[in-house]
Amino acid sequence: MRGFLSEIVLLDRDRKRARGVATDLQYGAALSPAVRLIEGDYPDLAGADLVMITAGVNERAGGATDRSDPNGRLRLLDANVEVYRDIVPRLRKAAPEAMILVVTDPPDPLADLARKLGGHDRVLSTGTYLDSLRFQFHLAERLQVSPASVEAMVIGEHGTSEVFIWSGARVGGMPADQAIGSRDLGKVRQAVEQDVRYANITIIEGIGASQLGIGMVSARIAEIVLRDERAVVPIGAFNPKFGVTLSMPGILGRAGVSRILEPAMTEEELQGLERSADRLRAASKRIGALVDV
Repeated sequence: MRGFLSEIVLLDRDRKRARGVATDLQYGAALSPAVRLIEGDYPDLAGADLVMITAGVNERAGGATDRSDPNGRLRLLDANVEVYRDIVPRLRKAAPEAMILVVTDPPDPLADLARKLGGHDRVLSTGTYLDSLRFQFHLAERLQVSPASVEAMVIGEHGTSEVFIWSGARVGGMPADQAIGSRDLGKVRQAVEQDVRYANITIIEGIGASQLGIGMVSARIAEIVLRDERAVVPIGAFNPKFGVTLSMPGILGRAGVSRILEPAMTEEELQGLERSADRLRAASKRIGALVDV
């Protein structure tokens, strides 16, 4: 619907499912820009500029819907490592030059695995882009303004250890804490973080899986990459400083993240980022024990 590409190939191990989705969508062709939409197999990915991987066990199927579970999406790691061990080598053979966007949960450690299995660094994870949009939305809701008028960012893991950069949150240039007011600050912060951190579970309880918001984010990331926009967004990319893939604001374009920008943070936020990185390093170590690459 955004009209920024020429062809989309849908690939699923259940060919009937992919064919059904492609058939359903193609009937809206007259209402959208000209985009060729087909269901296919790995050879049909030859020459692709970008491949999004969304396959894997989701939170409901993987038992990751307990708000009190600190593991969160990381509970899906072992099962989805096996899925990626099957997919990425075949993708590497079919489309060796393609950039890979990891959407499957948990996206950050799976992006590190995709880098190793794919044999290149052209790998991104959707990271905390969606979390940041959720942060904007819930903060805007409480301030009764448009989400587009709020600057707010989440960094680190796309998961329970994610870090809310309250010190940089702004509404019309005013610090968000000042706009909220000191009397309600603690309550609002806690409520917003709760809403954002467990938004996926709220969605799952209603429709079974998080689909629409992450779909919009994935489309926007693809648009930024394929148009070489060099937009600054919170995106999951390998960070040499931490030794793992995690989300920071990065300059994103055709070649991926060309530069990672570290925002100004309070000491508390810095410590939170270190804890988030520690969790992701532990996840990466666990992958190493599961996979010999």
